[in-house]
Amino acid sequence: MHDFRPRRSVLYMPSSNERALEKAKTIPCDGLILDLEDAVAPDAKPAARDAACAAAASGEYGAREVTIRVNGMDTPWHADDIVDASAAGPDAIVVPKVGSADEVRALVASMEKAGAPERTRLWAMVETPEAMFNAREIAAASDRLAVLVMGTNDLVKELYAEHVPGRAPLLASLSLALLAARAAGKAILDGVYNDVKDTDGFLAECRQGREMGFDGKTLIHPGQVDGANEAFAPSERAVTDARGILEAWEARDSGVVTYQGRMIENLHVESAQRTLAVHDAIRALS
Repeated sequence: MHDFRPRRSVLYMPSSNERALEKAKTIPCDGLILDLEDAVAPDAKPAARDAACAAAASGEYGAREVTIRVNGMDTPWHADDIVDASAAGPDAIVVPKVGSADEVRALVASMEKAGAPERTRLWAMVETPEAMFNAREIAAASDRLAVLVMGTNDLVKELYAEHVPGRAPLLASLSLALLAARAAGKAILDGVYNDVKDTDGFLAECRQGREMGFDGKTLIHPGQVDGANEAFAPSERAVTDARGILEAWEARDSGVVTYQGRMIENLHVESAQRTLAVHDAIRALS
């Protein structure tokens, strides 16, 4: 767990907006996705690409994980995006609508050909029915792929579904992607919440994502950062219990080990160790 990296809050920022890129240096999010895709008009994409690459290479974003979301593989901007983003060396390149393991391997080959440094990982957005059925193969396709990102807006559109409280239409897809990420040992981020004025709805969805097992949430507004940071961090009670479990385990002599009346097994010890690793990694950011 020593190399755990917090990704509680990962904020999309439009790379065509110079003020937004500057403001991002002060937002207490764990990660940034400097966007060249949905948030940028076609005629602004070349300039946005230059701005995102300059920002990623600047070293001015502190401990934040800085990534660049390129345009999709079926667009005329994709090839140049990959070349320039690879040269800039961000923490990761985020690619929308990844649908197969072959696409992952092709993306990794393109990044390597463009000279992306080893530290630059691939994040694959899974946001189509095809991607859900191929999620396990996508997640396991390359060691360079570090994170799966749920594209829930596109997935709702593809399913002809609706955005509803509790996300019943998406639960099967969310679960499939989670299973795939965990089987491959990769991180996974929940999708965005669209109504930036609905704080209660946003926090409820954060709790749901955390309870399901997501590592964090992608965000569309700075006002959502604090809520995500709190929701995806271990609570004070969880940290206290984790320490108590480890102390009870380390003090064992023989027979059954208990903590506050509960029997403790190896699986509880491993969960406690992860809780403390996450807690320590978050504290190290401040």
